[in-house]
Amino acid sequence: MDVLNLIGGRWIEGDGAEFADTNPARPAEVVARGRFASAAEVGRAVAAARQAAPGWAATPHHARAAVLNAAADLVDAAAGEWGAELAREEGKTLPEAIAEVRGSARILRYYAGEADRESGEIYASPRPGENVLVVRKPVGVVGMITPFNFPIVIPAWKIGPALTYGNTVVWKPSSLVPVLAFRLAQALASAGLPDGVLNLVYGEADAGSAIVGDPGVDAVSFTGSTAVGRAVIARCGELGKPVQTEMGGKNAAIVLADADLDHAAEQVSLGAFRSAGQKCTATSRLIVAEQVADELLERVAERAARLVVGDPLDAAVEMGPLVSSAARDRVSAGVARAVEEGAEPLAGGSPSEGLDGWFVPPTVLDLPGTEVDFWRTELFGPVVGAVRAAGTEEALGLANLSEHGLSAAVFTRDLGVTLKAVERLDVGVLHVNSESALTFPYVPFGGAKQSGFGPKEQGRAAREFYTRTMTVYLGTPA
Repeated sequence: MDVLNLIGGRWIEGDGAEFADTNPARPAEVVARGRFASAAEVGRAVAAARQAAPGWAATPHHARAAVLNAAADLVDAAAGEWGAELAREEGKTLPEAIAEVRGSARILRYYAGEADRESGEIYASPRPGENVLVVRKPVGVVGMITPFNFPIVIPAWKIGPALTYGNTVVWKPSSLVPVLAFRLAQALASAGLPDGVLNLVYGEADAGSAIVGDPGVDAVSFTGSTAVGRAVIARCGELGKPVQTEMGGKNAAIVLADADLDHAAEQVSLGAFRSAGQKCTATSRLIVAEQVADELLERVAERAARLVVGDPLDAAVEMGPLVSSAARDRVSAGVARAVEEGAEPLAGGSPSEGLDGWFVPPTVLDLPGTEVDFWRTELFGPVVGAVRAAGTEEALGLANLSEHGLSAAVFTRDLGVTLKAVERLDVGVLHVNSESALTFPYVPFGGAKQSGFGPKEQGRAAREFYTRTMTVYLGTPA
């Protein structure tokens, strides 16, 4: 299929270079073709968003919500078809892909529901005849840069709040996953979104830089690597623009001696291997109490070894490929480096054989300690590395031994230990007795340390980025 850019309500081919979207399970198969937007077209997208901004901001909130609800209905109705397209272009298994499409509809509906929730505050004034109002207004034009790993959910959790609060959008998705971006934009346009309110431009890093640097963009929301996120933060700082980033993770799961080992092994495996480990919240570090380490690692390795890896459209397959050859090579090189540094592969560890695409087997590494590069570097693949801890204090300390602080999981039956983990762990999301990679759209999401910057995403926390407050002293004449 051919995918198009959307600028000012017009679907256009683009004046930039041609690109092809291929199936990571069968790289010779082209899923979609398109052309990047030129620098001039990115500028026109920003101008279109600026022109549309006053009218969209003045549209009653319930009318904006109606568009989001209508788009959600279209997304839900197409979940089977779009889920198959997502599996073909990104590599998730079909059940995961369909669930992601449906999840994006759920997010749009949640933000449509903001029209029925309070939108400001009122305070008493010490002066007679006066009240103090705090009202929320849209920030204006928001530039968005989204990654490949959740090609419709992450855009939905940025675009949904931006639109419900009255902002307009210029959006650059990853060029690795153009089809689902095209589908989401189609749904919103078909639902009645006015021309220019959402603009979709395909491009590489230069297009992202153009969006961030354009004076017509009032704020920037970015999800991607820590290195690129830091550059976006720095540029927005130079320009004085609000910025929201969700960056990398090196997430730890702590399994203590009193944990249910079967349950912990299952949850750790889900966190490490679902979506081929291509989640910023995926479990990549495993810290196990030394009393139960051998038992737990045996269970996790056994689950990894029996996972069926292959074409994600095959109903029997439990894990698909990585998104690209570059991703496969990076993960394979990281595993090889860990083995050179003394890690022992308990499962996987060698490149997948007999498969045509960008596959890496589910891999469990028994690490010699925390000095290895694996402990610090995010591989973004189906690999988990384990170390042993003498007790709770050491385990919590090891979990914090990272520049990242996105997500963590703790497996224990001890309420006191749970409360200590809540107090001690420096992360944005903590799971107790569940996998590190799960999140819900109605609660805040984001990380600490180098995993996030600016207001959190999702839930009502999104208001803090997509709106600005005005304090109004409302008096009456004497």
